[in-house]
Amino acid sequence: MTLDHNAGLRDADPLVAHLIDRELGRQRHGLELIASENFASRAVIDAMGTPLTNKYAEGYPGRRYYGGCEVIDEIEQLAIDRLKQIFGAEHANVQPHSGAQANFAAFMAVIPPGEKIMGMSLPHGGHLSHGAAVNHSGVIWKAVHYGVDPSTGRIDHDAVRDQALRERPRLIIAGGSAYARIIDFAAFRSIADEVGAIFLVDMAHFAGLVAGGVHPSPVPHAPIVTSTTHKTLRGPRAGLILSVAEHAKAIDKSVFPGTQGGPLEHVIAAKAVAFGEALTDNFKAYSKRIVENAKALAASLIERGFAIVSGGTDTHLMLVDLRPKNLTGKAAEKTLDQAGITVNKNTIPDDPQSPFVTSGIRLGTPALTTRGMGTAEMGRVAELIDRALTRPDEATLARVRAEVGDLSSAFPLYQPKSAAGRVRRSA
Repeated sequence: MTLDHNAGLRDADPLVAHLIDRELGRQRHGLELIASENFASRAVIDAMGTPLTNKYAEGYPGRRYYGGCEVIDEIEQLAIDRLKQIFGAEHANVQPHSGAQANFAAFMAVIPPGEKIMGMSLPHGGHLSHGAAVNHSGVIWKAVHYGVDPSTGRIDHDAVRDQALRERPRLIIAGGSAYARIIDFAAFRSIADEVGAIFLVDMAHFAGLVAGGVHPSPVPHAPIVTSTTHKTLRGPRAGLILSVAEHAKAIDKSVFPGTQGGPLEHVIAAKAVAFGEALTDNFKAYSKRIVENAKALAASLIERGFAIVSGGTDTHLMLVDLRPKNLTGKAAEKTLDQAGITVNKNTIPDDPQSPFVTSGIRLGTPALTTRGMGTAEMGRVAELIDRALTRPDEATLARVRAEVGDLSSAFPLYQPKSAAGRVRRSA
């Protein structure tokens, strides 16, 4: 069964429609455990597939370089207003096409090229756009990196302070893509103030948890906060920037005309829908379940002999060290994929393997929680992962895949109504 709006596409371009149907089938019949992925609501998807994509709207509401932007202005302003309401921010820019572009524009707004930035090391859980050598952020700026204490898997703020005092960066970045613990934003702000640096938080992974009230907000502590709009926030694939009023003009100018041209107003409309969803009590309850599920999944994996970096999680994700199981992340990702369980290989702190092999996998609960699964299902998911990785023979993987299919069928994805005719909220 396809999404309703795919019917016309099947007539116009059956090949593309077929490929979309195949991907939809993969999402429906498997278990999505990639921490950075989620299932946007039908309302969000419908907003993206609209004639808003036809409109050029360079500039900002009330200050466009094109005519005919009256309606577009209202849509973008609605997204801005809702976003500011969610996070209590003084200023919001909803035009960044992605989290990485949001970071680049924010960096460019406050520090010139060639200055020093300091972010979390990529192998320790950071992000490419925080100064990794293979990313433009590591080429345009001089990047130094802090990591986690290998014995605890947690950030040592005294070590970060000592490093910042030695390096004297102009920008300090907190946030990452594989750090499972709550970050002490106040401690980071204190360090930044001490060395005269600007403090920026990239909350791409946990923004939805902040919106839902189950994770501390960085907004009171950081003058600039960037994020994606998907992941835990469950919107379209895109980015955003929040800031204090002092940086508003520079950030807006850095986004347009600095790093982007015309905004994607159909995606901005989808952002507005997602932000509206994030303001509801249902979203708060959903965010709480994400964390409960992550804790339950981590505990169940530990019971089965898996090692979790830092010993557990405070958020939606966990980093699994596979060395006790004598597995690499690459091998585990491939095996689980054959069983219908989607994960991604990931480096662990001080990983002896290369980034193309890794000693770990990263797991997250946003997508399964969106489907309606709870802590009981997390125990079953852990058991399926363990069985697939312990005996990865063809017969075992076939049985696990069949059970994955049964579990996913019990929590339908993009299914407007159950057999009894009741609407089910599973994305």
